Amino acid sequence: MTDRAHLDVELIDRYLQGDVAAFNDLMEAHEDRVFAVCLRMLRDREEALDATQDTFLTVFRKADRFQAKAAFSTWLYRVAVNTCYDHLRRKKRKMVENLPQDHDPIDVASMDPFDAVEIRPDIDAALTTLSDEFRAAVVLVDLQGMSLEQASDVLEVPQGTIKSRLFRARKLLAKELGNLNTRGEPLIPDDGET
Repeated sequence: MTDRAHLDVELIDRYLQGDVAAFNDLMEAHEDRVFAVCLRMLRDREEALDATQDTFLTVFRKADRFQAKAAFSTWLYRVAVNTCYDHLRRKKRKMVENLPQDHDPIDVASMDPFDAVEIRPDIDAALTTLSDEFRAAVVLVDLQGMSLEQASDVLEVPQGTIKSRLFRARKLLAKELGNLNTRGEPLIPDDGET
């Protein structure tokens, strides 16, 4: 277990014994990454902020259900993804406004990766074409840098399913973005893991 994982378990234990400040420390340590996951899943800053808050409210209420079989972050990201699924289901019931045409992309290369959670509008638009399950796999592995094993734990599906979803999602994204070679295959480097 890493130092962060040990610290997370210690903070959860302290929180469960009544130390609310320990929960605040836990939230501060993970809020940027949870927000990044939510933003990429929901594609709307306000909804992502709401989902991030909902995620931590759920963890606050259900911290006693965390079992240290996996890292706290794995459990937390599972809660975040499930919260995003709930938000997406509610969103499908309502009409949603598109991003304004003058939405300027942020130059993520010039920023800290935790601050630069917004993505280019063309990628954002391409992500909207994916099913929720495909989008979750791409967000966790390709955008958040999780391993297949970690994404498998977060989404509670076998690693083979993650590989399959990634392959199909990458192919759909490449087609949507026009990133195909002459044989119609995605121009995505093989990372050896998929």
